[in-house]
Amino acid sequence: MLNNTQRVLVWDGLIRLFHWGLLASVAFSYYTTKTDGAPFLFPIEVHAQAGYIIIGLLVFRVIWGIVGTVYARFSHFLYPPVATAAYTKLLLTRRAPRYASHNPLGGWMVVFMLVSLAFQSLSGLFLSDDIFFQGPLYGLVGRDISGELATLHAFNSDLLLVLISVHVLAIVAHQLQGEHLVAAMVTGIKRFNHTPHDIAPTNFPMRRFRAGAALLFAVSVVGWLWFY
Repeated sequence: MLNNTQRVLVWDGLIRLFHWGLLASVAFSYYTTKTDGAPFLFPIEVHAQAGYIIIGLLVFRVIWGIVGTVYARFSHFLYPPVATAAYTKLLLTRRAPRYASHNPLGGWMVVFMLVSLAFQSLSGLFLSDDIFFQGPLYGLVGRDISGELATLHAFNSDLLLVLISVHVLAIVAHQLQGEHLVAAMVTGIKRFNHTPHDIAPTNFPMRRFRAGAALLFAVSVVGWLWFY
């Protein structure tokens, strides 16, 4: 049984780097479309470059979700519908247990956000404003399909705002309950008064080869898009 003096290393350094890098990239992406983009001379180019970085980050997250440290793995925090429904019922009655990694609802929220971000960034590769910008893959689809993707791109942008808002509200709710998620995403460490429901017997160590390969592949994807 854990006591309040013990700590659990939940988020490894690469996951924390991914999280804050994704936050910064999404912020740049929204800033360059929802404002005049000052001081950037060509905001649409910065917007596209932020999208390329997001794609690279998502590529890394998928790889790390398969071969990374235990709490980063999708297999650790994605639960079947029955377990998710049971957790939701406990949550509504204020009896939900604490989790070291994402709880069942939080895990699926992560997936929804990653899928939405993936569609947003990938669809941008096929868009063109017919003036300043043409996505690197625009030539593969043509004007008609690009126009349809642009409509979905705009719709998904609003959906992302909703998902991000729900995510922020959940963080605030956990903060009010004494679970300091922001601090944990800075230090990687969570504190528990009782054993978390999903405590892992041992945390998989960070394998340098796997980490290096995942980072190299992600950076290569970004580089290819950037200079395509």
